[in-house]
Amino acid sequence: MHTEQDNKAKEVVAHMMKHDLFSQWLGIEVLEIKEGYSKIKMNVRPEMINGFGIVHGGVAFSFADSAFAFACNNRNVLSVALDTSINFLKPVHVGDELIAEALEIHNGRSTGLYQIRIINQHQHEVAVFKGTCFRTNKTLI
Repeated sequence: MHTEQDNKAKEVVAHMMKHDLFSQWLGIEVLEIKEGYSKIKMNVRPEMINGFGIVHGGVAFSFADSAFAFACNNRNVLSVALDTSINFLKPVHVGDELIAEALEIHNGRSTGLYQIRIINQHQHEVAVFKGTCFRTNKTLI
């Protein structure tokens, strides 16, 4: 069942994706949006590899950061990252299909806390990201 809030959340994320050239470059596909929640997918390409032959950590971080942004902004309150951290659990390789799921831990008036889990096509958890956002008094759309 889709609520009016979830429909607004989807509209906000569609607007964000239209203007987010970096998320577009990553090849992000939005799978699911609900108020305070996002689930996205991407495929790892050869140009994302570091000098060790595995995916650059910045790619996984950026992927999780996009899921974070979609979850914390989808109430149409412009929210920016205040603090983020990531734990890399397993290496990511070319050809991997990654899914990031952002869960809202806390939705406050001025801050929000989110945990993002990244899994690969084998259902292996490859990274865990935590983000705190600051809520502004602006809207996105």
